[in-house]
Amino acid sequence: MKKRLFVTGLSGFVGQHIQSRLQADVAKWELLTVPARYDLGNPQSLEGLWPQLPDAVIHLAGQTFVPDAFRDPARTLNINLLGTLNLLQALKARGFTGTFLYVSSGDVYGQVSEDHLPITELQPPCPRNPYAVSKLAAEFLSLQWGLSEGWPVLVARPFNHIGSGQKDNFVIASAARQINRIKQGLQAPQLEVGDIDVTRDFLDVGDVISAYLALLEKGTPGQVYNVCSGREQSIRSLIKQLGDLAQIDLQLVQDPARLRRADQRRVCGSHAMLAQTTGWAPQITTQQTLRAILSDWEIRVRQE
Repeated sequence: MKKRLFVTGLSGFVGQHIQSRLQADVAKWELLTVPARYDLGNPQSLEGLWPQLPDAVIHLAGQTFVPDAFRDPARTLNINLLGTLNLLQALKARGFTGTFLYVSSGDVYGQVSEDHLPITELQPPCPRNPYAVSKLAAEFLSLQWGLSEGWPVLVARPFNHIGSGQKDNFVIASAARQINRIKQGLQAPQLEVGDIDVTRDFLDVGDVISAYLALLEKGTPGQVYNVCSGREQSIRSLIKQLGDLAQIDLQLVQDPARLRRADQRRVCGSHAMLAQTTGWAPQITTQQTLRAILSDWEIRVRQE
């Protein structure tokens, strides 16, 4: 018999991929649909939300864009920390005792020196923006709730994840959109970029979801797990691969508006603990991911 899974943030990038995965999959999980619209910022909207109690919860919903967090830190803390508290209280009131997976972010580690790469879960968090502060605070809140209520609570710290359906304020999505605009004659063959000579640890969104589901099944309660590829790739190399796949020559132009102060030149995480505990490993190649992103943007650019 399938277990019932409640996921917050289903309309977001990862949430939409979870929906299609569980609809297509004869997996152990059945996605619990709730009858009403709800707002995690409004505790009243969560009352009576679950006609059937979920066996597990993946809490994805949040304010995820770092520049927005700098612009309005109070809103970010309100959504990411107080929204999590409202959800935990509503679940408790309903009698929930299942597994709760809080989706945090690798951003909580902050600036990590190159001699400490790859980043493991033993690296002390040192958030450098209000978004990362809100995620770390909500991690502690969720773990405390697990201790106080006796729920199995786990924390996932995903690093950069990419795939079809991502907004173009993220760098690889932005490049794929521009490449398709160039191909369709909507823009000159110049790609506007920010600082692309940094490396990041990119993972396909499908592999991210597999990691979350593996943690629900086999994760150790009270633990924090990095969700990452374990490889660092430069943004420049990924953009070049996108150009090669699309078969166009690109001229890269640095756009000052896209430049963020990137103190962290290199990022690479370790997923050893996740792999050891659950047997999870990345399955999707960078090439497969980039192809999917390009074909998704080909359709989206036509519809713009």
